[in-house]
Amino acid sequence: MKIAIQTNDFDVSAELAQLRIQHRDVDALASFVGTVREVTKGVNDVEVTQMELEHYPGMTEKSLTVIAQQAIERWKLKDAVIIHRVGVLQVTEQIVLVIAASKHRGDAFAACEFMMDYLKTDAPFWKKETTATGAHWVDARSSDVSALDKWTR
Repeated sequence: MKIAIQTNDFDVSAELAQLRIQHRDVDALASFVGTVREVTKGVNDVEVTQMELEHYPGMTEKSLTVIAQQAIERWKLKDAVIIHRVGVLQVTEQIVLVIAASKHRGDAFAACEFMMDYLKTDAPFWKKETTATGAHWVDARSSDVSALDKWTR
């Protein structure tokens, strides 16, 4: 399992290659990369100029470890990776990488989605979007909370 919180960018290809080297018995790698969106949706769509991400050191790493471990156990994954960036990020920059390594693609896809749904709602990160009209903190969307609900049924 790899959990990293960092300011620098990550290399998706390198992370996937590392998993293939470590786990030659893995037949499926599912990955998700989240980027800084250009437009924030709301009553009026507003163009984003940058996003700042903050976290609670120590607590955030523990939370991500729990999420990854739950995915590993639930889908019998061979491995899981969560890399999340913090600091000031520009539009289109990578924010998060989630990878699930499994014997079967269905398990890898489901685990990847599960980890992202938890990251969007329960991980101790705080996001501040800056637009032409100012900066504001971003709350979890109702659609993100609904997506998380399917895993608790």
